[in-house]
Amino acid sequence: MERRVPPVCLESAALGVLMPMHVVLDPAGRIIACGQTMQKLFGQRSLPGADFFALFDLRRPSGLTGMASLRSRVGQRIYLIARDLPTTGLRGVALPLAGNQGMVLNLSFGIGLIDAVGEHDLTDADFAPTDLAIELLYVVEAKSAVMQELKDLNLRLHGAKVAAEEQALTDTLTGLRNRRALDLALQRALHGGGSFALMHLDLDFFKAVNDTLGHAAGDHVLRCVAEVLSGETRQSDTVARVGGDEFVILLPGLADPTRLMVIAQRIVLRLSEPILYEGRDCVISASIGLAVSSSYEAPTADEMFNDADQALYAAKHAGRGCVRLHAPPITSNMP
Repeated sequence: MERRVPPVCLESAALGVLMPMHVVLDPAGRIIACGQTMQKLFGQRSLPGADFFALFDLRRPSGLTGMASLRSRVGQRIYLIARDLPTTGLRGVALPLAGNQGMVLNLSFGIGLIDAVGEHDLTDADFAPTDLAIELLYVVEAKSAVMQELKDLNLRLHGAKVAAEEQALTDTLTGLRNRRALDLALQRALHGGGSFALMHLDLDFFKAVNDTLGHAAGDHVLRCVAEVLSGETRQSDTVARVGGDEFVILLPGLADPTRLMVIAQRIVLRLSEPILYEGRDCVISASIGLAVSSSYEAPTADEMFNDADQALYAAKHAGRGCVRLHAPPITSNMP
């Protein structure tokens, strides 16, 4: 003998607790009841009495335009969107009420949950007690927090790496480039194929400053020299301190001896001005030797450094405080 299972009858309030996003339709497709969360989505607009099919656009399966087509999809997942809430997608399932008295639809947000919670200010109370939506949101937020922290950490690590690399290429006293940075810039210039010049500068009478006023005064002078060299060169130039009072300037794209002499003489003139330190004048000058890449058939770093150095010594021997340009040897075409 077949055992009959009595139907389950729920009051509207109880149905709302189990399914706070449900919608109950009468046989004509009008909404006769809904859950509190569903009503909350629409704010002040009361849903009971509204035409369900005018209020919602049923996207999938296609052809859901009335109660007859909805009954043909009983138990199947449907996707819909409220016409007044175009950014809030919903999905759910429809089941008939006993006695052909209409249908009940239980809806949820699906993958749009996170956006919907933020847009409609939903809380744990807006979901069924068995719904894991809020717990899933906590997981997503925790993951987002961890990912943001990892991103921030990576940015800090990258910043630390950049700072360490910058420090490795910087002269700590003057803030200019160091010999390593100069070598790297020179290799780029040599492989770049363009013309460039090397300016080797040595301070005259710097030892006297250290001997008479002390190393603190000498450090002050070096920092002032660095300011002058930075101010008299372009941002694209590499200004490096390569020794105690020795500096080298790499000038990419410059090969005109006349223009280079003007720049070098301007630097000599600036550095001939007394530098004040604790009320006393520090008097120095500068000697400069120049080498230009266009003077070579195939320039190399060692050769250009050596020739700029030789030009510097020529400036020293000429009385200091002057500039000399390396002149390539004159070759004869005579047999």
